[in-house]
Amino acid sequence: MNNQKTIRSAMTLTRVIEHSEQSAYIEIPFDMPDHVEELFVSYRVQPHGEGKAVVDLGVRDQRRVRGWSGGARKEFRIGLEKATPGYLPGALSPGNWAVLHNAYRIPPEGCTVTVTIECMYKTPRWLKGDLHTHSVNSDGKYTLEENAAIMEQLGCDFIAMTDHNAISQNLTYPRGTSVVMIPGMEFTTNFGHSNFLGVTDPLRDFRVKDQDDVNARLAEARERGAKIVLNHPHCDHCAWEWDFNVDHDWVEVWNGPWTARNERTLAWWQSELASGRRLTAIGGSDVHRPDPYVKHAMPCTWVYASSKTVEGILEGIDRGHVHISYAPDGPFVGLRCGSFIAGDVVPGGETERIVSVAAEALKAGDRLKLIGNNGVVKEVDVTEDGALELGFDAGEGKLSFIRAEVWRHFDVVGMTLMAALTNPIYFD
Repeated sequence: MNNQKTIRSAMTLTRVIEHSEQSAYIEIPFDMPDHVEELFVSYRVQPHGEGKAVVDLGVRDQRRVRGWSGGARKEFRIGLEKATPGYLPGALSPGNWAVLHNAYRIPPEGCTVTVTIECMYKTPRWLKGDLHTHSVNSDGKYTLEENAAIMEQLGCDFIAMTDHNAISQNLTYPRGTSVVMIPGMEFTTNFGHSNFLGVTDPLRDFRVKDQDDVNARLAEARERGAKIVLNHPHCDHCAWEWDFNVDHDWVEVWNGPWTARNERTLAWWQSELASGRRLTAIGGSDVHRPDPYVKHAMPCTWVYASSKTVEGILEGIDRGHVHISYAPDGPFVGLRCGSFIAGDVVPGGETERIVSVAAEALKAGDRLKLIGNNGVVKEVDVTEDGALELGFDAGEGKLSFIRAEVWRHFDVVGMTLMAALTNPIYFD
């Protein structure tokens, strides 16, 4: 399956606490392994005899106490970007850590504390989410909590709330969610929109009057570390009318439901690829409010990320490891050439150029297209629901890239539309 499970390890430690240790702070040491993405700790207390035991909970790393919940919790999580309230997120540096206990009340016979420590490792895997949404911080109707809850219900891993010329949402993202919150802002001008991703506060002032101002704003966002996306550049109402040669990283090829504006951007992107440019395509729902067609994670952007963090997700996009499906459960097409996947460049010295295609969640009647620099190079009609695997010989020197699309007839609108597309594998 495209969504690889996180690798994890667990250990269970026990500690007998005597009555004589009442009121003492006790450490249960453990070694934090390398490359950990999230720490999960739980514990239970078993009194010896009939008395009641009360033992508080916390944790320290090599430098400081990283959290304390007293008797309020029986478990906690610490991740690189999020943590249970009362605990500090951040680097999970390898070395000597300890679960902390306060032996607040210990019965005369003593008690046994059993601690379970689980480490989830950084595992490269496909994560899915939405890179273009709005909230009540601009002209959206959803609160931040509602956006996060909807994404979590959809089984998604990340969201960027890109409110128009606003950054207040980045300062008040909800913590009680498993969804990664990517800081974002939609740089909104009268002649085009651009998303700035990965930075809480990319601009001091969004107002522009000419191309020089636009260039200056993009330069400021870049200097502050933002990734820059040209949004819906061929939209009917808010197209990118500034210079297309402005500084940017990625292009939003798929915005909301598949319509003619996306067709135009797809054609433009294809021409850019055919010219030799290696430009990553992404998608975004641009959801603002409840709507029968414009919905969260429609389209859904999949990213092969090194970790479930803002940094890991944006790095994956930067490498072109991106697939887009019309919905979170839409078709997924994995492209591979040896050890190379979508976004990678197969070196010129590689003589083996067999591209393997592994498609999932297909429907009978779908059409799978493989597309190179000169257009469609192979088409396959899907005859039954499920998965499909095939190989394609890219041939030495014949193609500068290959990518995939899945087209499907949607009865609800009576039209054949894009159901999935991949970024290319490139060939030197």
